[in-house]
Amino acid sequence: MSETPPVPKYQRIVLKLSGEALREPGSRDNISPQIVHSIAEQIREIHAMGVQIALVVGGGNIWRGQAASQRGMDRATADYMGMLATVMNGLALKSELEALGVPTRVQTAIEMKNVAEPFIRGKAMRHLELGRVVIFVAGTGNPFFSTDTTAALRASEMGAQVILKATKVDGIYDCDPKKNPEAKRFATLTFGEALTRRLQVMDATAFSLCMDNKVPIIVFDMMQRENIRDAVLGKPVGTIVTGE
Repeated sequence: MSETPPVPKYQRIVLKLSGEALREPGSRDNISPQIVHSIAEQIREIHAMGVQIALVVGGGNIWRGQAASQRGMDRATADYMGMLATVMNGLALKSELEALGVPTRVQTAIEMKNVAEPFIRGKAMRHLELGRVVIFVAGTGNPFFSTDTTAALRASEMGAQVILKATKVDGIYDCDPKKNPEAKRFATLTFGEALTRRLQVMDATAFSLCMDNKVPIIVFDMMQRENIRDAVLGKPVGTIVTGE
């Protein structure tokens, strides 16, 4: 007797990956093929469940605009450079996903015809409906906005049911768990609590967008192999931030 296939809780998601997540700790390589392959395999698994998947990827493994501006570079220029870094990461993920048989499209907020499609909301929606993974790169196309804000914006535009924010910690804490062993991890939070406590997991603009558009956020440790799958299935993973 065959097992009943798992039923996902969420049918359309935005998975937010930091650029740092693609780098092997301690390595000089900006992008680890092994890590990209592992992430792609996890995405393939939930794609096979029929989940519609959009990705937003950061560029911090290659370039950080805010850090460069603090060293004297014009902030807008530094941010545009960071947007281009996200394109490289998006193309790496697309290459690996398609090698695994997952149809993928890259849409960019900064037009570059030979590399990716321009971001068009209706076209992105159609790709999702046809079972293609859509990777959103180049942020919002505007300086001074983080890729967390991009994830919140695209999730709202796409009608996503949840944002899965993959991090290097297993949820949201009341203080830095690396500095304080007594730090408390939250199982649930409201957007209001996250904003009031100034919890630095997503920026205030992203939190506000999600709160206004009623898009919950699940923050979890991406280094645990089954966490993306478990989050999609509605199992208790990390910290969930909601409007309630």
